[in-house]
Amino acid sequence: MSCPISDEHISQLKSFIEMCRNTPQVIHHPKLSFFKDYLASFGVSIPTAGFSTKNSAPSGDSGANNKPEAAQSSDDEPEVESDVELDMDGVVEPDVLSDSQVMGDLSKEEVSDEERDQSDEKRSEAMRAFSEQKFDEALKLYNEAILLNPLSALLFAKRGQIYLKLNKPNACIKDCTRALELNCDSAAAYKFRGRAYRLLGKFEEASHDLCESLKIDYDDQANEWLNEVKPNAEKLRQHKLTVQRKKEEKEHREKLRRLHAAREARSRARGADAGGFPGAGAGFNPQDFSSLLMDPDIMAAFQDPEVTAAFQDVSANPANFVKYQNNPKIAAVIEKLQGKLGKGGGLFSGGFPGFGGAGGPDSGPKPPTDDDVGLD
Repeated sequence: MSCPISDEHISQLKSFIEMCRNTPQVIHHPKLSFFKDYLASFGVSIPTAGFSTKNSAPSGDSGANNKPEAAQSSDDEPEVESDVELDMDGVVEPDVLSDSQVMGDLSKEEVSDEERDQSDEKRSEAMRAFSEQKFDEALKLYNEAILLNPLSALLFAKRGQIYLKLNKPNACIKDCTRALELNCDSAAAYKFRGRAYRLLGKFEEASHDLCESLKIDYDDQANEWLNEVKPNAEKLRQHKLTVQRKKEEKEHREKLRRLHAAREARSRARGADAGGFPGAGAGFNPQDFSSLLMDPDIMAAFQDPEVTAAFQDVSANPANFVKYQNNPKIAAVIEKLQGKLGKGGGLFSGGFPGFGGAGGPDSGPKPPTDDDVGLD
């Protein structure tokens, strides 16, 4: 089956799709309601950015969707961007760039004096045609001038102005971009490209270019155009800041959540290392403690309330062991445990007083003996 659409219409469709991609809020334009309904019939998710004109209410979609989206506050739910209500008066349909747009020999590095003089003559004729509002004739003359001198930024900027008059903002942008490649300080190129962006509804780009133009060379018309796009550009700027702030806040909450989870995991790990046995040291192995519990003598010893109470007291403060060091019942249990785990390690790696560990009486000062009496 052959394509029922001509190549020209296909090109226009591609340009329209590109505009929708760059400026999705244009889908909410009242004149494009048929297209929006068509997309919705396929279940396509329509962008929520609102579209409005002066003295008109926002699109129904933006207002209807705003409340339920604003209700989403859970960290697990996706962040919803706020609606942006823009004044789209004056926005035009984009033109389709043509391969026939004369750009001259881009590889040319020098222009002869003769070519420059001839190009200047064509430019003068084009300016006269422009002043008489003969825009098609002026365009033709600028094309001839550019063929003679493709290195003139002024020629591309002035032809961009003609394209503005012919409602071809994309062609104007192409010309002015080329002019800025040739001369980055071309105030005219920034001015006309800024106006072209405004016609396409690209308000932030328009504001940037018009500001650059005014920095280079103040112009009343450029200033007027800038004041026209400032409200929309500021709304978009604030919108992006809000979205970025919400994103950073969400990332911060997520970071705090991960830190909290990590702290809880470490706390649980410390509890697991302790094996549920009060006073267990960092080197304690829960498997060793399990094997101890299987020893019938140790199991029997811990059935004695006196032994259990003593171990709880010593676990709370190892220094309290001095209270039990002369208790043979407690000493026997400690000796049994150390025999199972090994002296100076495992459960008693910190050492209990009197049992060879760090901080025990064996490592501290000894009581005086008879041999020490009288020695000073």
